[in-house]
Amino acid sequence: GGRTLPYSHDSKTMPVSVQKVGPKGQVTLPKHVRDALGLKTGDLVETVLGREGAITRPVELRLKKVDVKKRLEAAERAAKEGRVLGPFTSASAAMRAVKQYARARRSH
Repeated sequence: GGRTLPYSHDSKTMPVSVQKVGPKGQVTLPKHVRDALGLKTGDLVETVLGREGAITRPVELRLKKVDVKKRLEAAERAAKEGRVLGPFTSASAAMRAVKQYARARRSH
């Protein structure tokens, strides 16, 4: 099929390589593949399954814009209206309260 790839690819010059799957399912991308994709240590890739097999390609995350002022105002409103849990004497006491709160919400 005629796929458009996000990089320059010429099958005559791009060698085919075989990798072994490691004990944790890890596969090392060969240097020529990393270079062709512009991948550096720490970059993210996604693997998509298709009819012809799996395609691994670079991923660019986009930060989600959060309105901090609006979130803070909502939290302050909730506190003023008494929609808060705590204070707690320990982390386990906090977890018990959160689980109890979640159970109560599910039963309504």
